[in-house]
Amino acid sequence: MNSQGELAEQLDRARSHLRAVAFRMLGSADDAEDAVQEVWLRASRADLSAIANVTGWLTTILGRVCLDMLRARRRRGEQLTDLAELDQTFAHEGSTDPEDEAALADAVGLALLVVLDTLGPAERVAFVLHDLFAVPFDEIAEIVERSPAAAKKLASRARHRVHGAATVPAAELARQREVVEAFLAATRAGDLGALLAVLAPDVVRRADRAALRGDAEAEVRGARQVAEETVTNAGRARFARPILVNGAVGAAVAPRGRLQLVLVVTIDGDRVAALDVIGDPARLRQLRLAVVDVGSR
Repeated sequence: MNSQGELAEQLDRARSHLRAVAFRMLGSADDAEDAVQEVWLRASRADLSAIANVTGWLTTILGRVCLDMLRARRRRGEQLTDLAELDQTFAHEGSTDPEDEAALADAVGLALLVVLDTLGPAERVAFVLHDLFAVPFDEIAEIVERSPAAAKKLASRARHRVHGAATVPAAELARQREVVEAFLAATRAGDLGALLAVLAPDVVRRADRAALRGDAEAEVRGARQVAEETVTNAGRARFARPILVNGAVGAAVAPRGRLQLVLVVTIDGDRVAALDVIGDPARLRQLRLAVVDVGSR
């Protein structure tokens, strides 16, 4: 490759790939687009004569850009925790454009994006590049400025965090997921009857102050009371997905993959016996979150 024109052509061909990589590393469509633009700026200043694998070279540059952005984000301590802002998100989401950020997050997997956000910057870069895009560890090592062996350990550590460890057998895990999915589906539909069917008669809903709207009670008891309240908050369920919480199936509410609330679900038989809704940032950080691995789902 010998000219800026050829570089622009190659970048245009690789843009979709680069944006996909950046979105998984950054969890934001806007940030991903900024990262791809930065790749263009850095690449345009480089000596192009010795570049053979252009997509691989651009991916390496992108990895460095994303690592810098993740580190800067961590220093700033970015976190969206205001429920008023969350509810505003619900009010304005709804585009059917397949390139919409909500659609991107859903395609990647909201639960995966939530768990990726718990990783350190170097762990996230190593995991995304190797496990999701098959980039060799010797190339990842250059990006994270570690040895290939250290880069492999980063990805391994991240993989363990992403997939977690269930505290129950696989059959029980599958049953828990079915119950949680039934609860979420009934909530999204605003189906009071379906909610009453999945809630235990003496179910209790507890929530910390950060998770509550207005003057809502910290604790609500009884299937009908919990079901009626759940229907009024159905908008939030659009962004709720099953997730492993401390080894059992719960749910995460994560618009655009940004964690807002976690539901710790206690299941008795095939019904929900208790719901603990956590929105306090300090409490959220204490939870062990992982992707639910049940069969091929």
